[in-house]
Amino acid sequence: MRRVLYGLLSSALLLAGAASWADDYTDTEALFRNAGESRAFFQNCYGYAVFPTIGKGGFVVGGAHGNGRVYAHGKYVGDTSMTQLSVGLQAGGQAYSQIVFFEDQRSFADFTKGDFEFGADANAVAITAAAGASAGTAGASSGASGGMKDATTAGRYYKGMAVFTIVKGGAMFQATVAGQKFKYTPRG
Repeated sequence: MRRVLYGLLSSALLLAGAASWADDYTDTEALFRNAGESRAFFQNCYGYAVFPTIGKGGFVVGGAHGNGRVYAHGKYVGDTSMTQLSVGLQAGGQAYSQIVFFEDQRSFADFTKGDFEFGADANAVAITAAAGASAGTAGASSGASGGMKDATTAGRYYKGMAVFTIVKGGAMFQATVAGQKFKYTPRG
């Protein structure tokens, strides 16, 4: 069982690493700028963190990881990484893009203190129909829409942050309790 878990996690992380070379931050940002309601968040947010590829995999115990960049008022200000561990009914692997919007300076400052973790009450809005049953940052389900360019989502800020995801590939079944932990490093 351990070998299966390590194999799934390794495959998901390799998928994330390979896909991130082919996908850059500008392309991922453009996807979110043209995807339903996430487009409006660019106009009034203080900043955002964009992750071109997050690889996720698991079999009972799972994990996810991805690297991203943080922007304030449209300017690149630092790097971030996301790690997620989950336990529960789950199987498979998946790669997805994610963006976290910061409504104001307070929420931006909370995220950029160095280490930040979403609580169990946070969730993400899935932007494609292929997003599946669960795209939550804490294992919570969210509604999906018709497509990347014509999404009609119910995105809104919660505690100063809004999260959107776009699935890139893979298939994963899960009913888990999970949280995402972020590390931030200012641009040097």
